[in-house]
Amino acid sequence: MFELLANDPDSKARCGKLTTPHGVIETPIFMPVGTQGSVKTLHPDDLLAFNTQIILGNTYHLWLRPGTEVIEKLGGLHAFTTWDGPMLTDSGGFQVWSLSKLRKITEEGVRFQNHLNGDAMMLTPEKSMEIQGVFGSDIAMLFDECPPYPCDRKYAEDSTRMTTRWGKRCKDWIEANKPQSGGANPTGRQLHFGIVQGSVYPDLREESARALVDLDFDGYAIGGVSVGEPEEEMFAAIQNAEPFLPQDKPRYAMGLGTPPQLLEMIGQGVDMFDCVHPTRCARHGQAFTPDGPIHIKNKEFEFDAKPLTAETHPHVARFSRAFLRHSFKAGEIIAQRVLSFHNLDFYLKLMEHARAAIREGRFCEFQNEFVARYNAGRKP
Repeated sequence: MFELLANDPDSKARCGKLTTPHGVIETPIFMPVGTQGSVKTLHPDDLLAFNTQIILGNTYHLWLRPGTEVIEKLGGLHAFTTWDGPMLTDSGGFQVWSLSKLRKITEEGVRFQNHLNGDAMMLTPEKSMEIQGVFGSDIAMLFDECPPYPCDRKYAEDSTRMTTRWGKRCKDWIEANKPQSGGANPTGRQLHFGIVQGSVYPDLREESARALVDLDFDGYAIGGVSVGEPEEEMFAAIQNAEPFLPQDKPRYAMGLGTPPQLLEMIGQGVDMFDCVHPTRCARHGQAFTPDGPIHIKNKEFEFDAKPLTAETHPHVARFSRAFLRHSFKAGEIIAQRVLSFHNLDFYLKLMEHARAAIREGRFCEFQNEFVARYNAGRKP
């Protein structure tokens, strides 16, 4: 299922191969986010053009709309979205966390108001697993409680231990129901990842990691990060969990991050990442370059005939910075499409270069060179 292929001699960075029912994923890897079943503004063929290996779907949003009945009748999430590659679905826990004013957490699960129509709803560990089983994703995340930042020690303890109890209930449901990937056309056993919690408390991160490893899942995520904490706390959460996760299973940092952050976490032994950052930035006119992000709507690009970068993918390199600036100003969708394509291509090339550097035993050198150039070119 997961094969470790190379370790960097000067860091914890590693290369691996994760085999799923819909294909093999080379790690470290970045997963474009398809919240509603598609990556915003992009066609599935666009994703293939820049070698997307796996995408992420959002359990909470797809459960509310169009709903499990529609997706099940249309053959599962792969058939419904026409994406035939590997797919990961999150558990809904993070979205429930974001509904802090509309939800109540109990041992049973989470009662909340549907943010679309106000209906009262209930999401439990078993229900989250059932929904993801209907979707037929390749990797399903366990249902967890994501504590807010900041939170006091007592809240973090109670939350962490409830996530462990919920993890056991997820495991029981999985063993009883044996969900498959592929929906109506099953292609193999659905994989399941536990989610390490513990807020900013190192001993709780250790406790959570050890408890989930004892339950024996296919991989492990580090959750409860990117919830408003300072960057150093985010990195500390990784460092406090990673030593207690097995070497022979993939590690996934959820909802992260900027290009320098991704390299830092790869150096800490993380294999998988997802984030809306590249596409969200694209829709606001920000393009990533080796010399830091640029804001294409700025006047400095009004007469700029160059492509976004010298390394821009050929599919979008034909468009000048001047044209893209004009298109944003004119409200043309082509600008959002081009920048979304470019930014995701930039992220996936970064992962490709990181993998090559790890195989060659020079990851730290690659990281230092990339970050120095990226930060030097950034404008205040």
